Amino acid sequence: MDKATFEPKNVINGPIHASIRHDSAHKHVTGTAEYIDDIREPADTLHAALGMADRAHAEILSIDLDAVKAAPGVVWVMTADDIPGFNDVGSTGRHDEPLLATNKVEFHGQPIFAVIAETRDQARRAARLAKIEYRDLPHWTDIEGAVENDAPLVVKPMTLQRGEPEAEIGKAPRRLKGRMEIGGQEHFYLEGQIAMAMPGEDDDVIVWSSTQHPSEVQHMVAHVLGIANNAVTVNIRRMGGGFGGKETQGNHFACLAAVAAKKLGRAVKFRPDRDEDMAVTGKRHDFRVDYDVAFDEEGRIHALDATYAARCGWCADLSGPVTDRALFHADSSYFYPHVHLTSQPLKTHTVSNTAFRGFGGPQGMLGAERVIEEIAYALGKDPLDIRKLNFYGQPGSGRTTTPYHQEVEDNVIARVVEELERSSDYQARRKAIIEFNENSPVIRKGIALTPVKFGISFTMTAYNQAGALVHIYQDGSIHLNHGGTEMGQGLYVKVAQVVADTFNVDIERVKITATTTAKVPNTSATAASSGSDLNGMAAFDAARQIKERLIDFAMRQWNVPREEVEFLPNRVRVGTEVVPFDTLVRAAYYDRVHLSAAGFYKTPDIHWDREAGRGRPFYYYAYGAACSEVSIDTLTGEYMVERTDILHDVGRSLNPAIDIGQIEGGFVQGMGWLTTEELWWDDKGRLRTHAPSTYKIPLASDRPKVFNVRLAEWSENAEPTIGRSKAVGEPPFMLAISVLEAISMAVASIADYRECPRLDAPATPERVLMAVERLKAL
Repeated sequence: MDKATFEPKNVINGPIHASIRHDSAHKHVTGTAEYIDDIREPADTLHAALGMADRAHAEILSIDLDAVKAAPGVVWVMTADDIPGFNDVGSTGRHDEPLLATNKVEFHGQPIFAVIAETRDQARRAARLAKIEYRDLPHWTDIEGAVENDAPLVVKPMTLQRGEPEAEIGKAPRRLKGRMEIGGQEHFYLEGQIAMAMPGEDDDVIVWSSTQHPSEVQHMVAHVLGIANNAVTVNIRRMGGGFGGKETQGNHFACLAAVAAKKLGRAVKFRPDRDEDMAVTGKRHDFRVDYDVAFDEEGRIHALDATYAARCGWCADLSGPVTDRALFHADSSYFYPHVHLTSQPLKTHTVSNTAFRGFGGPQGMLGAERVIEEIAYALGKDPLDIRKLNFYGQPGSGRTTTPYHQEVEDNVIARVVEELERSSDYQARRKAIIEFNENSPVIRKGIALTPVKFGISFTMTAYNQAGALVHIYQDGSIHLNHGGTEMGQGLYVKVAQVVADTFNVDIERVKITATTTAKVPNTSATAASSGSDLNGMAAFDAARQIKERLIDFAMRQWNVPREEVEFLPNRVRVGTEVVPFDTLVRAAYYDRVHLSAAGFYKTPDIHWDREAGRGRPFYYYAYGAACSEVSIDTLTGEYMVERTDILHDVGRSLNPAIDIGQIEGGFVQGMGWLTTEELWWDDKGRLRTHAPSTYKIPLASDRPKVFNVRLAEWSENAEPTIGRSKAVGEPPFMLAISVLEAISMAVASIADYRECPRLDAPATPERVLMAVERLKAL
């Protein structure tokens, strides 16, 4: 074996736990990263546009599409009658979401038909020429309207109960009731929804879809076309952001493109503009939380009864699991001795809301933090003291059981909070802020330190599985494919690090390939913060199989025992001989060793009984804490985030650089949800915040002036996850609650901290100013 050209190194580039850059970072900044709209279009590609309803709730009396069909460039106009399979894209199997409306529309902007034309501009112009007659029906667009009209529920509600809340809630010395309104949020991904379909022979169709769930798109396309899943191939290399908005919401565009492609025998591309995208795709659920809490004079919670009502939109989509997860996180980091929680998933005549980073968890957690805040102001205490008093305890303390009867066995929240309290100098700064407010008539400051405890796993147990495919070629290069999707979060590079680390080779040997249903079947959505946990373990399983075959080959070829085969950096020691990795691979190939493997992983030890409200829905918890300081202008309601300190638990990080970026991004996005991002529908049911001109996401200038982010480097996942790491996608989002709480303290200073300001979210400058004026009047 030729070793003359091999230059051994003592370490590899890109093992797990190493900070290396995102695999596409240089492509993102240079514009060379290929998204679906960058793919070279096949000759004669057609373009599609939606014909949308201009009523919030109405019967369709007649549809005249003659002008649409006669418009320049129009090739075909598709209605529900043209769908060869099922006119249904309901993501939970409820069959309550038609692809195209037939005799009734349920929200303003609902798709009624689709125009296929030679150019995108021609399709969009033609779609506006339809003449549709309606008979208007009563409509409501918010939770208040749904309650007033006795609106139906889109799914069966869930109840969680432990202890005897009805009997015990009146026994504590103190009790208070309140309500909090929590706004929704637009995903505002940089790359909008898009799909391109290409017809093949027989039933075959290939779809490029900007989706977090290729297998669901595959299933939906097959369902709508009336064909088998094996005839549909869905590909996605990367998304320009998803945040949950591409878990189910890409189904419409992929299905319409596929139906048109098969009908016309030409490639069809569907790319709505930003206004249309925002009008027809779901958002984060708005919530209204009604709470009744009993507590003692120290601030220890005795009993809680809370109802979480949600604006779900016109059909179910993912509202069931979203409202369920809100209840799962209605405890935040706190132990409730007696608790009763109920969800209320209400139907409204708005686009059906969907997954969004945190999946209901942020809304549940925010309600819990409001309860803590209420208790603190009622008792004249620091909210942080009330938080620490009510934290879950350690095993054996009798304070470890959640409302859904899962034991919190890995609790590190007290340590995280105490460490951040010291490192952020919270106590001294809070004292200084109170002194500042006493002498500042216009500018007021606030500071808050809030915790995060977030359960990791899909609450639908079946989704906690993943597959991967690994090949090693004769030259020692490695091909990696798995069911996870890349939306900028760094999943691909993390899984590639796992494979490189398993073989102890440089990450440059590992070719990251596009996610496709043709290689790994039946995948779960890249959601629930589980992408690295699931796909990393599946890839490890595949790599481990091949590694075991290489070890067996080396033992046989060199006649040595197993302990004499050692994978060194980019080489393998076999007995007394050291050979390059690619040399060993080539020799194994000639010995007919199988150098490909399909890996699989399913999360162990989880189960959930929704009817009983009991189980272990989460494999483990991720923890974190944030301390934020703000300044507000009491004359205008404007505010600035002066400083934020974050300490976050990701276990043994697979890639600290990627994880810190996720924490920073999640925090800023959460800050937008709680401060600047406001959705508003008018009295005709039209979404008016449908473009960057009217919907305000945070700018770079809105980030904290001082932004300190640290990982809890001492943490290691107690469960055997990949590399003992923890999920990082969703938990950091809720760190932004510290900003809302800090604004609340600044407002409370107006009335000498005697009253809880009860700020609803988002706390826009207008809401802050109104709260200031309300407290001035006390």
